[in-house]
Amino acid sequence: MTPAADTKKRLPLFAILALIGPGIISASAGNDAGGISTYSEAGARYGYSMLWMMLAMTPAFMIVQEMAGRMGAVTGKGFAALIRERFGVRLTFGAMLMLLGSTAATTIAEFAGVAAAMELFGVSRYISVPIAALIVWMLVVRGSYTRVEKVLLALSSVFIAYIVAVFLARPDWGEVGRAFVVPSIVPDRSFIALSIGLTGTTIAPWMQFLLQSNIVDKGTTVREWRLARWDVMLGAVAANLIACAIIITTGTILHPAGIQIAGAEDAARALAPLAGPYAEMLFSVGLLSASLLAAAVLPLTSAYAICEAFGWESGLDREWSEAPVFNGLYTVIIVASAATILIPGLDLIAIMLVSQVVNGILLPFLLIFMMIIINDRTIMGRHVNSRLNNMLAWATIVIVIALTAILMVMTILNIG
Repeated sequence: MTPAADTKKRLPLFAILALIGPGIISASAGNDAGGISTYSEAGARYGYSMLWMMLAMTPAFMIVQEMAGRMGAVTGKGFAALIRERFGVRLTFGAMLMLLGSTAATTIAEFAGVAAAMELFGVSRYISVPIAALIVWMLVVRGSYTRVEKVLLALSSVFIAYIVAVFLARPDWGEVGRAFVVPSIVPDRSFIALSIGLTGTTIAPWMQFLLQSNIVDKGTTVREWRLARWDVMLGAVAANLIACAIIITTGTILHPAGIQIAGAEDAARALAPLAGPYAEMLFSVGLLSASLLAAAVLPLTSAYAICEAFGWESGLDREWSEAPVFNGLYTVIIVASAATILIPGLDLIAIMLVSQVVNGILLPFLLIFMMIIINDRTIMGRHVNSRLNNMLAWATIVIVIALTAILMVMTILNIG
């Protein structure tokens, strides 16, 4: 093979590697402290019974992420900016207000995850949370896009700890395989509530803002989208693979022992006597990494979206003087969220419930906005959805909206 031919063969791989980042980071951030807690509870309470749902949700997750990424690559604009241009300021203001409330409440939960993970290592939250907040703030406010992306990708790679934990658990792989392809439903309210929670955890509304903004900030154009699309699709698959690993681990070790848990830190503690200290350490490291990753990107999502919506300067490569609102919003959310965790007797469950309700209100609007925008030829040109893509996307949206509505009702009425 000639050097020229070898170069041509290797070029697509190098191009893909250069475009990796936005898809993997946004999808991985969805596996945050709340997500890990949900997946751990699913495995501990119902064993492998929910694995088929995770398999079924993967295509839906891929479809929604792909549309968000395509809009960013084609238009060079964030989701919030497109909403403002297409639907006006009033609807945009309402959407941004709900997004800010949702991400702020969820960021508080992420710092709670940092506190819980470090307390497993014997470090007080009054030490770990301020340090984590400072690290996250310095990373984003003082870093370039390239540097921030590298750090966030490194944090995403720590999720491999959950893959290692699966092999430490030694599950019956035949039984696991059957659980993926044979639907199983437990007829009780808790199972239904947890099933809906899995959907809400997998497809969170803030992910679409984050992914599209990162695509734009990275400078990915429509010419590069064919390759960048792989990053988005593989990111969705990888994130759900990690979720399945958590369910399999807790389903193998905790479910047969009848151990009930209330959060990811409980799962880590419960694994130690049954699977050894390495399993506990892997779960703890995974929780810490997940919480730091989400604590960095959730405030970033709000800052990007709000600045895009109202035409203010934004971007990780902007100095404070160039983008004061962007950097100021990010700073306020970080400081307020970290400070809230240090309040004695704080009801974190109530905060997480509020964020779920706000997400439930926001998600249907965003998905409908997305479908209208992505089928508008004046915005997307020839890159509008195909008929098949529309059928799959609308089916996904109808299911997500129905499940979200049920989740909201059950959350408000405290059912399950």
